[in-house]
Amino acid sequence: MAKAKNILFVMYDQLRFDYLSCAGHPTLRTPNFDRVAAKGVRFTNAYVQSPVCGPSRMSFYTGRYVHSHGAAGNFYPLKVGEITMGDHLRKLGVDCWLVGKTHMVVDAEGMSRLGLAADTPIGARVAECGFDVWVRDDGIVAEGPLGRFKAFPSAYNDYLAAKGYNADNPWHENANAGIEGDGSIASGWLLKNARRPANIQEQDSETPWLTSEAIRFLEAEHDKPWVCHVSYIKPHWPYIAPAPYNDMYGPEDVVPVVRSQAERRDPHPVFGAFMDNPIGTTFSREGVREEVIPAYMGLIAQCDAELGRLLDHLDATGQAEQTMIVLCSDHGDYMGDHWMGEKDLFHDCSAKVPMIVYDPSPEADGTRGTTCGALVEAIDLAPTFVETMGGDVPGHILEGSSLLPWLRGETPEWRDAVFSEYDYTMTTMADDLGKGPKEALLFMVFDGRWKLMHAEGFRPMLFDLASDPQELTDLGTDPDHADEVARLMARLNRWARRNAQRTTMTDTALIGARGRAFEAGIYLGVWDENELDERFRPFVTGTAVRDYTG
Repeated sequence: MAKAKNILFVMYDQLRFDYLSCAGHPTLRTPNFDRVAAKGVRFTNAYVQSPVCGPSRMSFYTGRYVHSHGAAGNFYPLKVGEITMGDHLRKLGVDCWLVGKTHMVVDAEGMSRLGLAADTPIGARVAECGFDVWVRDDGIVAEGPLGRFKAFPSAYNDYLAAKGYNADNPWHENANAGIEGDGSIASGWLLKNARRPANIQEQDSETPWLTSEAIRFLEAEHDKPWVCHVSYIKPHWPYIAPAPYNDMYGPEDVVPVVRSQAERRDPHPVFGAFMDNPIGTTFSREGVREEVIPAYMGLIAQCDAELGRLLDHLDATGQAEQTMIVLCSDHGDYMGDHWMGEKDLFHDCSAKVPMIVYDPSPEADGTRGTTCGALVEAIDLAPTFVETMGGDVPGHILEGSSLLPWLRGETPEWRDAVFSEYDYTMTTMADDLGKGPKEALLFMVFDGRWKLMHAEGFRPMLFDLASDPQELTDLGTDPDHADEVARLMARLNRWARRNAQRTTMTDTALIGARGRAFEAGIYLGVWDENELDERFRPFVTGTAVRDYTG
């Protein structure tokens, strides 16, 4: 029996797995993440299905691999017809709400073809990735020669305007910029400004605002159980924090960079292209990490403090005893490791994410405060939520596996590898490498020790995380490791051949149809009526009403 009535599904954007004190960071203090880990399970090998926002989130929200749902890069619409977490939950009488970011791009053409209007309940859910929207804000209200970036809604800008921030774009000029002594803007886009305080009152910055919206949701009356997806913008760039978080940490708190000169000698072509892009080049410069990482840590500290507000509210209102809490991230951040910035490739600092789950049910008492090293994927959360809410997991649709057995001290049959993928067609690196839309594809398979990165048209990359946990030595061309490359390529190929598109017929229905042809009156391969069971003979014998042949 499910014991959690509700689920608080909290996601942070671009939060590395190793930037939490409970994950071993030497100076960053995250007491509220630790607080959830102390009463839940921290999964230490959780991987996203793509190392960039859009496709990663679409996998979280559909419970399906990128290869299956098709939204393979940022700004790729999620096609109409994909079944989402919200669709599965509503069948169980559970509401599914959004507070924050999704990076969802609507399939407007598909909706038009089917006559779905976004201002209807069904159309709105299709347009919003299956969520009912409490408030949506995806951040990134940038300004450029093309005008204001309007790909996503900005409820936050409306909030700031109502609070008296009278800039034309307060997200750009206040929340994500500092101010010079002469009153000019010190843009957060310029990494040299990372440690300046943002020109905003701390309580009005993005993370506290979204927390207040989440608490407003928790205070409202709800007539059904719910899953509430509280999805924060930070610590995603621009890397600039409000006071006091901007100078809470300094260069002395910056952990040593993980990179080697060997990585730059004859690198894999795709790796080389990403290392040499403007982001990688900048993060490889002397002094950049010492400016940016303290701001990144400050943003994480603010996220932790606001998580504390949420936890305190759940405790004070008695909701903690009936609310599952899930903490995770959509991907990590290189922060100069491996000569890169941003995300995009599959080193652990990018593709591995924090994942902490608190299950309030008594069955989970035996695992409280523990870690689990099972190979976990982002797509496991959707089936976890379905099972938690008392449903049967539709395995012909959801490609992940429920985490409840691990939460409750069991050892289930489990996967032998995790997978991630990325379509980099829209990047300048694809142009640099001369790759078109059918070739600019990247894949990862990791079996817990060996990690293979496959790029269409290029040699493989291979890392042995047992002897090389920092992933500094590429063994992809080493003849002594050819067998490992072949084994993992075969595993990747088996995964690619999985039956992922049969979403309208359950396994049970298919198995139940075996041998039913005779029941339907289809008697193939029968010589005469004597070969049939007596039940079927009347349907192939008897007297004709009339002879029309003569």
